[in-house]
Amino acid sequence: METVCNRADTIPLLVVCGPTASGKTRLSIDLAKRFDGEVVSADSMQIYRGMDIGTAKPTEAEKNGVPHHMLDIVDPDKAFSLVDFLHRAKAVIADIHQRGKLPILAGGTGLYIHSLVDNIQFQQALSDPGLREKLEQEAREQGAEHLWAKLRDHDPELSERLHPNNLGRIIRALEVYALTGVPMSEWQRRSRREPSPYHPCMLGLAFENRQTLYDRIDTRVDRMLEVGLLDEVRALIAGGPLSKTAAQAIGYKELLDYLDARGSLDEAVALIKQSSRRYAKRQLTWLRRDPRIHWLIWESFNSYEELLEEAARQVHDKIN
Repeated sequence: METVCNRADTIPLLVVCGPTASGKTRLSIDLAKRFDGEVVSADSMQIYRGMDIGTAKPTEAEKNGVPHHMLDIVDPDKAFSLVDFLHRAKAVIADIHQRGKLPILAGGTGLYIHSLVDNIQFQQALSDPGLREKLEQEAREQGAEHLWAKLRDHDPELSERLHPNNLGRIIRALEVYALTGVPMSEWQRRSRREPSPYHPCMLGLAFENRQTLYDRIDTRVDRMLEVGLLDEVRALIAGGPLSKTAAQAIGYKELLDYLDARGSLDEAVALIKQSSRRYAKRQLTWLRRDPRIHWLIWESFNSYEELLEEAARQVHDKIN
């Protein structure tokens, strides 16, 4: 096992990122074994208890004795914001570092990763539930594209970075602008004034052939159904209503619709695969904007072992 040295004023932080089904779980665990690390999840859906199969949450066997954090920390009927994630993840990372271990941030939620690594200080801005309800009603009546166009008028910079279907973020940005008169993108710039406490080594997993990734996604979805995803969704329903965020998770939304007699099971499975592929594409678009990420392209290696050795070399050179 290699040891990790640290600059006096920063916390070493290994980041393993990439699109869904790219192999992040396996690589992060193997690197944790190599460098005496602990894994901190950067997945916006693995935080929910009871949502295991559909979020590809690592099993105890897959963890192979490596401690994992930020999994199963919220009931699925509770809201959990980016600010909540940053507050809890920073505390976890500080604790791991203080115990002499290497924190490894692993996941595919680009906003979580970017906000944490760059120490963006999101303040709990004012909130107006009535305004949010009005915007949600507007979206139901006129569509998400309408609200995205409204955001483009007020904050073109942020609208360029948000998919029109990312309704939660769009509504929040419109709410912040209406309450403060300041675009969300400007609040984000102001929040970067504090230096980051982290010294990151950022590794990304990807495929040169996009179809290879899509095939892996399809195979994963089929496997999720085989090991009980539908029963998992039924159990969640039996436990009570889900939060808006949890109910929109890929794999759950489609099966919730199926169980509500909106379409067949085959149609639901096809939609899960389609939504997962589109999500992977958005993940890559987001992550590839960060020049600090060293990309490990699967086709460039003859085996997983070769890829692992290159990843370990990067960690040794950039952190050790």
